Amino acid sequence: MSVPDVPNAPSEPSYVGRMLILPTGEILWTDGSSDAELYTSSGSPSSSWEPTITSVSSKLVAGKTYTISGTQFNGLSQGAAYGDDAQSATNYPLVRLTNQSTKHVFYCKTHNHSTMGVATGSLPVRTEFDVPSTAEVGASTIQVVANGIASAAKTVQVSAP
Repeated sequence: MSVPDVPNAPSEPSYVGRMLILPTGEILWTDGSSDAELYTSSGSPSSSWEPTITSVSSKLVAGKTYTISGTQFNGLSQGAAYGDDAQSATNYPLVRLTNQSTKHVFYCKTHNHSTMGVATGSLPVRTEFDVPSTAEVGASTIQVVANGIASAAKTVQVSAP
């Protein structure tokens, strides 16, 4: 993000801006106006920061709930915050399904996390996730994303209820 892209930035106090880490790893920034900015890093995260999936069913049914296990599902930080008026926590696991034929992406609701602690390292963690009833059937990949950093993809098969 450069100053010419954000004309009001030099005159705005720091508490005006809000940042959110997106599942893509990009940073969304806004000052509450209709001007939103997207920062894309030219680098990439260290592989040691990635969540790791150690266990998940290889056969998923749309509309059903499953458990996924691994490490670092809550990322390395709580996300972005400014005082008590702006909290943009990203320290919870997102479960992402990508259909291999259509490349369409479906996010699963996660719940019942074993921990919300950050920087858990090699501590085994788990969460439950609900496969959306609208998820496309067929060969797909599953990933866990925390703080905008995705795990390696695992292959799964999604079927209709």
